[in-house]
Amino acid sequence: MSATFALAPNAAAASLPAPAAWSRSLTLPPLGNLDAYISAVNRIPMLSAEEERDCARRWREQHDLEAAAKLVLSHLRLVVAISRQYLGYGLPQADLIQEGNVGLMKAVKRFDPAQGVRLVSYAVHWIKAEIHEFILRNWRMVRVATTKAQRKLFFNLRSLKAGLKADNAEGEPVRERLTPAEIDTIARDLGVKREEVIEMEARMSGSDVVLDPLPNEDGEEALAPIAYLADPRHEPTEVLAAREREKLATEGIEQALAQLDERSRRIITERWLNVGDDGHGGKTLQELADEFGVSAERIRQIEAAALKKLRQALQAYA
Repeated sequence: MSATFALAPNAAAASLPAPAAWSRSLTLPPLGNLDAYISAVNRIPMLSAEEERDCARRWREQHDLEAAAKLVLSHLRLVVAISRQYLGYGLPQADLIQEGNVGLMKAVKRFDPAQGVRLVSYAVHWIKAEIHEFILRNWRMVRVATTKAQRKLFFNLRSLKAGLKADNAEGEPVRERLTPAEIDTIARDLGVKREEVIEMEARMSGSDVVLDPLPNEDGEEALAPIAYLADPRHEPTEVLAAREREKLATEGIEQALAQLDERSRRIITERWLNVGDDGHGGKTLQELADEFGVSAERIRQIEAAALKKLRQALQAYA
């Protein structure tokens, strides 16, 4: 684990100078594993209030990378401490720390010492925000929380459930699902609807399903959900597209034909719309030429002009 890892996996995401520029000011040596990294950052001394204000002013006024690096390095232990609060989501702590360090770098970039608060208080929000986003992106294949209320519910439901179970009488069987009374309590405490609590609990209790077939013990592919998914023709966008095509083929054609003169309309109808019992097209150019007393070439010209006008009318209708 290198000093670059200690800051962030993607420094560009924090809109700060590239990791190479930061690394010139860092003092952490290359480290072998997560435990060594945590031990190293916990040994980095914290800055005093005066040192912190001085570094923050140098960064804001002079873009002093060494001052910014000191602010980051002295607060890496804060990221480690916060990351421990999110170990229950099954994601590697190293990844949580990486994302939290991105948040720390963002906080350092925006920190204003003139506001009268310490960086540790200001950075907590940014660190948690980055970790929250990482968890929501990676905890499930399908995101489980997209609104602010759902995010609040997602990150509080687990701890509230644990607290309610701890309050159970000793010897009572451990329940995985919430009771109606517990659902009402959580909904009241978080200020959300009880239906939202029920839905979020169900989504958090579920697991991702592998759609593609996996080989069984015999080396053959077992039946997987992909084999019995709904017919794609019933997918909403396909249904809407089919309805649009049907509408265009009926109302659209009818309105477009109404814009043609009687002779052109009859020629198009007999040539393209009146299909015989054998499935083939209607009358030939010569048959229509005999009917109207003109040459077959003239019928072809009228047909071409009518088709052009029809296309324009259908485009306008669509």
